[in-house]
Amino acid sequence: MRADRLLSMMMLLQSHGKLSARTLSKRLEVSTRTVMRDVAALSATGVPVYTERGPNGGIALLPDFRTDVTGLTAEESKALFVLLTDRAHADLGLAPALRSALRKVMAALPENHRGQAEATSRLVLVDPARWRGTRAPAPDALAPVQEAVFTGRRLHLRYRDGKGALTTRTTDPHGLVNKAGTWYLVASHRGAHRLFRLDRVLSATVLDQQAQHSPHELADLWDQLRKRVDEAPAQLVATVAVRRPLLPRFLVFHAQDLEGDPEDLDEDRALVRLRFRAVPAATTLLSFGADVEVLDPPELRTELAARAAAVTELYRTDPPPPAS
Repeated sequence: MRADRLLSMMMLLQSHGKLSARTLSKRLEVSTRTVMRDVAALSATGVPVYTERGPNGGIALLPDFRTDVTGLTAEESKALFVLLTDRAHADLGLAPALRSALRKVMAALPENHRGQAEATSRLVLVDPARWRGTRAPAPDALAPVQEAVFTGRRLHLRYRDGKGALTTRTTDPHGLVNKAGTWYLVASHRGAHRLFRLDRVLSATVLDQQAQHSPHELADLWDQLRKRVDEAPAQLVATVAVRRPLLPRFLVFHAQDLEGDPEDLDEDRALVRLRFRAVPAATTLLSFGADVEVLDPPELRTELAARAAAVTELYRTDPPPPAS
């Protein structure tokens, strides 16, 4: 275990440059005293590692030092080669680079690990897209947003928020996240960390200004922002009547929204309570047609009735003839 930790420390220093003992202790999940002992152990083996004291001090490797040792275990080798469909890499123009990098890593693996890694690459595939999901093109804003993120420059956005309002924001970009095929920009606006869906960006302009760097890792920022969405209180409780033949499929579809267990309503229907964030989020209930009836609240019944009436009106007359 100590050998793995020493190698991890060396790779962290090689990747990030100078790091404080506190940062290394957090990354390696050990005490700062253990970090300093490990530094001494690395130095004793000939690794050119040194420490600097003071406010800007830390632990670092000599600038010209590089190692070609991968240090990968058999399980780590297999983990690298679990195939992920490369849609996100393709959107960023990095799909060929990813394939080339994996070929190089495969060539550098110890012979006894290579066979398992090759087998994993053929036998396991991770596809994050939903069933029947169409391959939407990358949003137009991705290219300038990617440029701003990679060059560390500020970004001016014309953005339509979740309520449909058009806004303009000057942001400090911190990174890009692809979640289930949807691209998000993690950025700061007026000192607060925010998420911006790229398919809502009407235009993005890279400014000739240096962005303010966030002291937090992108993964930590994403985790905080994701939790805000996942844990936001759902204020609207809907009581619906569901025909029994449809009930199993309905419960699977709305598993995340269920508020308690279904109850008997009558011989043909069950009573189900669901919790939504707002009325628009509950309009998906229309997809079940007459097999699901909203009993409460009245404002949701009114909204669904209006939408159903609009669809009825649309199909009341024959469509116009196609243009010649």
